[in-house]
Amino acid sequence: MRTHSSLSARLLNHPAARYGLALLAAAFAFLAQWALRDILHGYNPYLTLIAAIGFSAWYCGLLPSILTVIVSAVAARYWFIRPLHSFQITSFEQAIGLITFLLVSGLFILMGEARRRDNEILQRAHADLENRVQQRTAELNAANRSLRELSARLMQLQDDERRRIARELHDSVGQMLVALGMNLSTVKADLERLSKAISAVTDSASLVDDLNTEIRTISHLLHPPLLDEAGLASALRWYSDGFAQRSKIKVDLDLPGQFGRLSSELETTIFRVVQECLTNIHRHSGSSVARIRLRHSDGEVVVTVADEGRGLSRAKQDEVADTGTPGVGLRGMRERVRQLGGSLEINSDGEGRGTSVMVRLPVEHSASTVAA
Repeated sequence: MRTHSSLSARLLNHPAARYGLALLAAAFAFLAQWALRDILHGYNPYLTLIAAIGFSAWYCGLLPSILTVIVSAVAARYWFIRPLHSFQITSFEQAIGLITFLLVSGLFILMGEARRRDNEILQRAHADLENRVQQRTAELNAANRSLRELSARLMQLQDDERRRIARELHDSVGQMLVALGMNLSTVKADLERLSKAISAVTDSASLVDDLNTEIRTISHLLHPPLLDEAGLASALRWYSDGFAQRSKIKVDLDLPGQFGRLSSELETTIFRVVQECLTNIHRHSGSSVARIRLRHSDGEVVVTVADEGRGLSRAKQDEVADTGTPGVGLRGMRERVRQLGGSLEINSDGEGRGTSVMVRLPVEHSASTVAA
């Protein structure tokens, strides 16, 4: 049906082709009727000509079909109805035959026109549907672009807020705790004769030191100053050492021999990816070792974090994606990486063969990038 409709549509756009095809059909029908003249012996002189009219009505349109009817009626009367080579109707049967031929031809033409109108309605509906689909697709693409831009902006604001909080914790609260510790030390020196007071002050001073250390650690975890001051390599070394001490998980950090600076956005993203991967290893994998590998080649940085734990099934990956570090998680990592034109791939079967997370990020060649 679709082939017939497309053929009709093409023919309707070329009037000369429609008329030519209608006349060609009439000619073939005439030749077929001529070949059957000895078999039919003058009976049913319109047999094959009706087929030509049906073809013309189906494919060629109204006026070519009418032309086919006229040509067929003239040809049938002149060559196939006795007396031959005459246009006179000499009997009632000939008149009935001609009228029947014209009525059947008219019915075919009406059916063809109804089909043509249905096809036009269908084509208009199809075109309208395609336009609507294109419009909805464009709207969806625009909405997706807006969401990506909003997501990137929110992540940037989150990083800026973390950097600000880390700076305030380090500069304000940290200095206050140092001053408080000095005051307690002075009080301790003045109260050496009071053993109970000395014990309480000593415990308080120890708590202040522990609190100061904890706040400094939280500040660095939110946004390590080394990341801005010394670069990604130093920040990764500092974080992996601290993670190993806190979690008792051995961290194997493999960095290039010479490691320069990347853009601030790239360094922050890579650090957050490694941070989240190590957090997931500690929480979910049961592995005793974590391996971090960083390579730079062909205009991209490749970061791989792997463990030897129980692995992550697909359901577990979805759970980790939902319950990871707020604002990060697997979904957050994917979005961060995608915003920079990169990709994130997780390889794990959940059958005790570990998990590997590979991140690829494009990086522009410059003097400040990694020297592989």
